[in-house]
This record gives sequence, structure tokens and C-alpha cells, in this order.
Amino acid sequence: MTDYQRIILVHYHEIGLKGHNRASFETRLQKNLEALLAGYPVVTIHRISGRICVFLREGTGWDTAVEASELARGVPGVARVSSGFKCERDLDVMVDAAERAMREAGEFASFKVAARRNHTDFAVGSMDMNRIIGAKLCAAFPEAEVRMKGPDLMVGVEVVQNASYVYARSRPGIGGLPVGSSGTVMCLLSSGIDSPVALWRLARRGAVCVGVHFSGRPQTSDESEYLVDDIARVLERTGCVARVYVVPFGDVQREISLLAPPSLRVILYRRLMFKVTGRLAAYEHAGALVTGESLGQVASQTLENIRATDAAVDLPVFRPLIGTDKLEIIAQAEELGTFAISSQDAPDCCTLFMPRKPETHAKLADVLKAEEALPIDRWVEELAAAAEPHDYACPAYRAPKRPR
Repeated sequence: MTDYQRIILVHYHEIGLKGHNRASFETRLQKNLEALLAGYPVVTIHRISGRICVFLREGTGWDTAVEASELARGVPGVARVSSGFKCERDLDVMVDAAERAMREAGEFASFKVAARRNHTDFAVGSMDMNRIIGAKLCAAFPEAEVRMKGPDLMVGVEVVQNASYVYARSRPGIGGLPVGSSGTVMCLLSSGIDSPVALWRLARRGAVCVGVHFSGRPQTSDESEYLVDDIARVLERTGCVARVYVVPFGDVQREISLLAPPSLRVILYRRLMFKVTGRLAAYEHAGALVTGESLGQVASQTLENIRATDAAVDLPVFRPLIGTDKLEIIAQAEELGTFAISSQDAPDCCTLFMPRKPETHAKLADVLKAEEALPIDRWVEELAAAAEPHDYACPAYRAPKRPR
């Protein structure tokens, strides 16, 4: 059996709709893939004919190739990933490579050949390639029918200038834009279910995501910080999180609980979190804040309370989950691989010094009046200075060099 070089063909969709700056999006995606696939036997990665091709070292096994392609599927900007082979521009060789790719693709009852000639220096046109290769594959797989619409398996054959690429196993990616193409955002990141999903959704839109975790330490244990680190380790596999600041928030929460009206504690906690995150955003040159809030899910997430919280900062506040119910969020967290981590119980600042009856329809004037009695500016500077940065693998991220 001929030992063809394995390839992973990365398809994108939304990037292909870009205009004159399309090349910058393609380059960003290519660099992200190069960094994130560094642990695999990759020879090189090239852009070819509206796709990105990952060339694996000769002799790479099927399992390793599939593992690398599964990782690539989760990288923002990737619409689809196909696994196959590079081979000569010879019809018999292409058929042989296609047979091998089909046998590795799993069970199927129907298939279709989609051949494309990208260079006219190859004598056989696309339609003729479909007919010739399809006929030989029908003979090789007599139990499978040819189906032009909705086949179980799509066999791709692409003839480029100096080679052919043949593939059969194809899986959808997550789409979106490559991380690093849409600026930087600051994500309030708890150890719960919602906020990791919110962060991932912004990463999928091309944003470099910097997390900020407010720990109940020293009033609680630091267990939530370990869970957040575990969550970040999951998200960094596909370059979706760059850095997480851990802010010890417990002592200030205790002060607020002693000095402020009990019903407004939650709003005051949230406003201070936003202000500290805004202070860190200035350092990180971030353009927005991101939270995992969903409308009406808890007391702090009513329209009035959201308005009172947003007024604490000048930056826009993105809430990608605002219209999403809990079951949808859980399903997304399970798909990401963060749900099991977030389901573990850990004391954090969200449950620390909670009032019995939190205000659900706060008036901004009342909140501002309660804040006047608190040393907010001093707390913001102290908490921002105490924030502990933890860095993760995000190819598009460049840490600020100036002191905070």
C-alpha cells in the first residue's frame, strides 16, 4: 500500500466573505493553528485556494491525524475540517488515495465525489474527474450507492498546481472568526456554568479574552480559583483564553456588608467588580466587558439592576447569554467540556455575605447614594494592584509590558 502524506484541510466560511482585509484574517487563523497544533507532527501549514492545509509528517498514524483534526475543529474561525492525503496528480493515484480515505472514514451507505481542478494545466476537467473517479469508486465499494444530495460521505478531490489533495472524513468546526481579529475584551469569570460559555462566545467572534475572577479569599477558601484554572485549561486548548486575573475580594465584600444597606449589597458588589475590571481593561487595552448574565436568572440580572450595574463603567458591557435559558447554557458548557468542572461546589464571592432579601428593582440614585459612604476609588486601586495574573496559551495575545 502506498504511504501517502497525511493532510488536514481546514475550511473557513465567514473569513471568505471578507473584502480587502481577508488576507489578515487568513494569516491570523494560520498562526493560531500553527501554535495550537505545535504538539503534533506537523511539517508545515500553508494557505491554498481559499483553505488552509496542515501537512503532517510522513508515517503519521490515523489516530494522531484524527486527534489533531478534532483539536482544529474547535479553533474559532474553522468551519470544517477534512482529513485525507496529498498525492500525485494522476487519476489512478487519486482513486487509490480516495479508496484509502473512504475506508478510514467509518461506515457509510452512500457517497458522492466532489472533484475540483484549481489549475487548468491538468488535462482532465472537474466534471470528467467526478465521472471517472466516481465510477472506479463504485466498483471498489459496490455495496454503497451514489447519492448526489445528502450522501453519508463526501469524497473531496482537489487538484492544485503541483499535487492533489484527497479526503473523505469531514467534520464541522465551530465557525466564527479567528481569535485576535476583533480586539480584546475583559470577561468576568466565575467557577460557575455561565461565564465560561459567555467567554467562549466572544472568542468565537475573534476577541482575545482576558478573564477576571473575583475570589472570596481570604474570607473563603481559594477552591474556586483552582476550578477557574481548570476551566481556563480547557478553553486554552483552542486558544480561547489568554489570561485570568484573580482578585482577592472577600475583605472588601465584608466591609460593604458592614457599611451598606443589606438590600443593595449585591448591586454594590457588582458595581465594584465592574470598576476593578474596567481598571484592568485600561491596562490590557481592552474595549469591552463581558459577563455571563441571563435576563431574570437571578436577583442581580433584572433590567433595573443591570442598568444600575452598567452605570459603573464607561465601557460597553456584552452579555452574549442574555436571551439564553439555563438548559441551553448547560448544553453549550457540556459541549465545551467545562460543565463537569463548573458543577463542582466551591465557595466564592458570589455567595459571600448575601442579604436575605436582595433588591431586584434597584434605583440608580439609591445605589449612588449608598456608594458615597464607601471608599470606592481606593478599593478599585487596591484591588486592581492585588490582581494576580495567570497566563494561558493564546497565540494572538501579547501581554502589556508597562507596569500596572
